[in-house]
Amino acid sequence: MGYNVVVVGATGNVGREMLNILSERGFPVDKIAALASRKSLGTEVSFGDKTLTTGDLEQFDFTGWDIALFAVGSDATKIYAPRAAKAGCVVIDNSSLYRYDPQVPLIVPEVNADAIIGYSAKNIIANPNCSTAQMVVALKPLHDRARIKRVVVSTYQSVSGAGKDGMDELWDQTKSIYNPVDDVPPSKFQKQIAFNVIPQIDVFLEDGSTKEEWKMVAETKKIMDPSIKVTATCVRVPVFVGHSEAINIEFEDHLDEEEARDILREAPGIMVVDKREPGGYTTPIECVGDYATFVSRIRQDSTIDNGINLWCVSDNLRKGAALNAVQIAETLGNRVLKKG
Repeated sequence: MGYNVVVVGATGNVGREMLNILSERGFPVDKIAALASRKSLGTEVSFGDKTLTTGDLEQFDFTGWDIALFAVGSDATKIYAPRAAKAGCVVIDNSSLYRYDPQVPLIVPEVNADAIIGYSAKNIIANPNCSTAQMVVALKPLHDRARIKRVVVSTYQSVSGAGKDGMDELWDQTKSIYNPVDDVPPSKFQKQIAFNVIPQIDVFLEDGSTKEEWKMVAETKKIMDPSIKVTATCVRVPVFVGHSEAINIEFEDHLDEEEARDILREAPGIMVVDKREPGGYTTPIECVGDYATFVSRIRQDSTIDNGINLWCVSDNLRKGAALNAVQIAETLGNRVLKKG
């Protein structure tokens, strides 16, 4: 016996990935519905070897459905997620709307699966920000061994994190550079993204950080440990898919780089590719389509007493969004609903 599953926002990048991953991982589905806004009504999307036609989110009745994977913005989520939850359908939300709500668990299954029990307060579970998700997967096993005091992270985030419009802008601007007749001024991003990097993701806050940087701080504390100090600099780079992070970690106790490497090799969801030779590391283009979070460049930081540096790469449409949502659904099914 399987689950009745709804994918909300099925025509977007993340919604399509959710459908792909549900099929790839053999999630036990009895019935599935793909929903979209009215402007995308009737669009066909793939679910394994099946073709689904999107239904109207505004008119959909969530009664009798078990799990709804939401991949729409906060505005739409604010309207429809409570409707689904009230109808008895557990919402797994990819937007930022519920991440900081103390009554809503924020889950990365490899890190804090036990917290999923808290879903019953609102019948909603939050999916973290893409850059946070891959980082905490790498941090958690090291934190369990040596207790993390402070994290300094610089991100190199792909344009797919800004949706289809971001990907289109990079593509169009790149073409325009080779054909100067077709000028493509910045629209989705604050400055030209082609052949450039932009040290701003989301809006600026009063302290000079951006909201993306604040998210990484707040979410890491909620998911892992409120005592961990985090400082982040988030940068948009001209890469289509795949987020990268340079992470500096300060521990309470000494952790040797060799032991850190061994711990990460055994940790769930992580693939260590760390050869000290040209090309002996993973780049974004190599992680696309993969489930794993890749860790490379593991080395001691000699400038502090207990420090490690590492390089972390993951497919942001997968682990950073769709895959993590499906893993939450799997955890919910295995630990709570137990129908499959």
